[in-house]
Amino acid sequence: MSLFVKFNLILLAVFGVALVPAVLLSKNFLESNARGQVIQNARIMMESALATRTYTSEQIVGLLANQSQDEFIPQTIPSYSATEIFNTVRKTNPEYTYKEATLNPTNLRDRTTDWEADIVNEFRADPKLTEIVGERDGARGRSLHLAKPIQIKNGKCLVCHSTPDAAPPAVIKTYGSANGFGWHQDEIIGAQIVSVPMNVAEGMAGKALAALLGTVIAVFASMFIFLNVLLWFIVIRPIKKLSLMADQVSSGNLEVPEIVVHGSDEVSVLSSAFNRMRISLVKALRLLEDQ
Repeated sequence: MSLFVKFNLILLAVFGVALVPAVLLSKNFLESNARGQVIQNARIMMESALATRTYTSEQIVGLLANQSQDEFIPQTIPSYSATEIFNTVRKTNPEYTYKEATLNPTNLRDRTTDWEADIVNEFRADPKLTEIVGERDGARGRSLHLAKPIQIKNGKCLVCHSTPDAAPPAVIKTYGSANGFGWHQDEIIGAQIVSVPMNVAEGMAGKALAALLGTVIAVFASMFIFLNVLLWFIVIRPIKKLSLMADQVSSGNLEVPEIVVHGSDEVSVLSSAFNRMRISLVKALRLLEDQ
């Protein structure tokens, strides 16, 4: 096996050994980064939904207050508006889902599931808690969720949710009087929950890892070629010439030309030593012939 091949095998082995821990560390970092990016996207989307709730509560409800007494207008319900806006956003982000999970909702579609109720009760147990980020296994695989509490801070909400007698007739006509009542000021009645499958973050991390590996391999390939060119011209080619000269001299051909290698490195020193050895050998043979 030639020196050139040995050098390349060693270089490839070093790269392979270094690549394994680099991939593992990069994978963990990129997965964590992708998870954080997904959560940040969910946080922005949730803030948009919260802003829609506030806008509806403070500006839309008052404009349609008289009309909504006789006719139920869903657009005056903050949770309805927030959900509709989020559904519009989902057209470009279909993996994300949004729900205003409520323990005792007027619309039964908003009723909490078991795991959602656990989140709401966690907020109720600690009023200072403002956000929960977690993971869970569901029917469609593992998912990531971000939750914020829904707290009754605006007394206007209690018009429809204090008692059935105080609620607008249109609300009673639409949803009945069995659900969505008994709410109190400053009570945490539910949670805004944005969910997204974990494969979204994993997919982002996978693409980033593939791009990183592609870049690393491309850089290594470029360096590999560059180092091979340098190795050939600086080491391998001079050594091949020296080897050929030594072979010719050992066969009795003393007329081979000198090999000149410029510089002061080991190869040039070896070349100079070979040249001196050849000259000394020629002189020694001529002395023997003259005797």
